[in-house]
Amino acid sequence: MRTRLGMSTFLMAVVLGLVALGPRGPATELEIATDLEISGTRFTIDGKPAFLLGISYYGALGASPEAIRRDLQDMKELGINWIRVWATWSAFGNDVSAVDSEGAPREPYLSVLKKLVAECDRRGMVVDITLSRGNGVTGPPRLQSLAAHRRAVETLTSALKAYRNWYLDLGNERNIRDGRHVSFGELKQLRDAVKQVDPKRLVTASHAGDLTPEDIRQYLEVVRVDFLTPHGARNPGVPRRVEAEVRRYLACVKDLGRAVPVHYQEPFRRGFTRGWEPTVEDFVTAALGAYRGGAAGWCFHNGDQRDAADGRPRRSFDLRDGRLFEQLDGVEKAALKAIRQALAKPQKPVSSSR
Repeated sequence: MRTRLGMSTFLMAVVLGLVALGPRGPATELEIATDLEISGTRFTIDGKPAFLLGISYYGALGASPEAIRRDLQDMKELGINWIRVWATWSAFGNDVSAVDSEGAPREPYLSVLKKLVAECDRRGMVVDITLSRGNGVTGPPRLQSLAAHRRAVETLTSALKAYRNWYLDLGNERNIRDGRHVSFGELKQLRDAVKQVDPKRLVTASHAGDLTPEDIRQYLEVVRVDFLTPHGARNPGVPRRVEAEVRRYLACVKDLGRAVPVHYQEPFRRGFTRGWEPTVEDFVTAALGAYRGGAAGWCFHNGDQRDAADGRPRRSFDLRDGRLFEQLDGVEKAALKAIRQALAKPQKPVSSSR
């Protein structure tokens, strides 16, 4: 573990990490620009502590190169330094998966994914690549056998091995007992398959709902994920509970004698819950709560409008209608600016025990 930085140094590094940087020079397999690692309960980028402020970009593999370029530029200007992209995404009749149902390469989308990772690499950005067995909402069932799922993780890890700016989510909301379900035993084998190809690749598996102490033990001691990725509830009380929730998770991790990041990879969003459309204040409260509680990152989640017959605006779920920042509504755009401003201000210290 690296020597712990002083709190003032850490906060300065976080703020600097949120400042938009111009694109770096082109990266090659011999000259990688961005290196994501873990130090204790924090992520580091190029050896410096970094709070990952992200945004859902699920259907990115179906976007045009120009749309991706412009979206990435908007993200950098807002201090966003990571995106979440699915390698098994199919929505509204548009399948943009990078692997097929048996885990084999699926072109042209695997090549698009590689180009996207390279574009993020040269901009100092991190990419979350997520796999899912499907639940009917994100396309037909896939990777239903362990062999197919293993082939998928091997396909992705091998194709993108040269880049150090991405991590792999083995199974989106893998604890839900529908088509998404992946057992802890299967996760362990999938995690080991990744590490056989690339021992340093960071791996997680996302969890829907609250994490219990036993869940945390299974993830850390059985599967041996590198960090935890909880998907919390979506109701009006959630934003104000985030800080305490993070502290509870970190306390459970500490009780196991471990230190790993807690990464808020998919929180609440607009367009999901009838009767509650999160406000600018809700988003800012949750993002600051995650940071103040000691989380390693937080994502600005977005997706389709569930109460609309055609799902529009579909946001990151379908980028054929326009690039992401053309589909976000006024509240979302205002929230992103407010989050950037809030995180750039001095924050109360995070406990040094975490």
